[in-house]
Amino acid sequence: MAIWLTKDSKVIVQGITGGEGSKHTKRMLAAGTQVVGGVNPRKAGTKVDFDGTELPVFATVAEAIKETGADVSVIFVPPAFTKAAVVEAIDAEIPLAIVITEGVPVQDSASFWSYNVAKGSKTRIIGPNCPGIASPGASNAGIIPADITPQGRIGLVSKSGTLTYQLMYELREFGFSTAVGIGGDPIIGTTHIDALKAFQEDPDTDAIVMIGEIGGDAEERAAEFIKANVTKPVVGYIAGFTAPPGKTMGHAGAIISGSAGTADAKKAALEAAGVKVGKTPSETARLMREVMS
Repeated sequence: MAIWLTKDSKVIVQGITGGEGSKHTKRMLAAGTQVVGGVNPRKAGTKVDFDGTELPVFATVAEAIKETGADVSVIFVPPAFTKAAVVEAIDAEIPLAIVITEGVPVQDSASFWSYNVAKGSKTRIIGPNCPGIASPGASNAGIIPADITPQGRIGLVSKSGTLTYQLMYELREFGFSTAVGIGGDPIIGTTHIDALKAFQEDPDTDAIVMIGEIGGDAEERAAEFIKANVTKPVVGYIAGFTAPPGKTMGHAGAIISGSAGTADAKKAALEAAGVKVGKTPSETARLMREVMS
């Protein structure tokens, strides 16, 4: 069992013929993901060979869905074209669109997010600026390495790609049901709360790791949700304990103002909701080890 991405998921890649798209398509295939085709209007009707696996290239997402039954799109297109690619996925009503692209203008993210809402939110958007989703032993959609951890019973939701990989590796003896990288931009499609709800409802997830970072109030809102709705143990980590106020750190959304958005404020909110919070990734892993043992 996994959330949103399973062994039966059929994946297409928007931008399959580009450098990043082709590199990660090859890697996803090697991980056992059912990649069934790609989209590039300029190369529609051709095929791309990945070590003996030939994948068709379609003109549109709608055509790809019609011909392959795809239900997931992973989007590897340059920032200037990302909005159009996501809108196309929304118009085709693909259930899951994973936007890997970094550097998408915030107004573009706001535009395709509001467009999706106006169209009935039939597409779950993850990202942008995210590593994607990995359900170890089942499927891998995005750029998360497939060999960090085996299948297991921990769920993970994270703003940070690098910290996603670190926690998956440090807790590899237990394994993961699904790891979801939601991205660190100011406007993202899927939130901590969305993933927490899904993990709470997943019978094969026993405990949850939540990784946040300074800036905004997403973690405080997640803490309120946990307190009211989550019965499974949650262990957390907030990146940015040493970040100076008023300075953007790494992700576009990681900026703090005064006392709002600080790591200490987020840690306090999570602990008030019963979440154990580590001061470092390794301490967070140790806390989860105690939970799982």
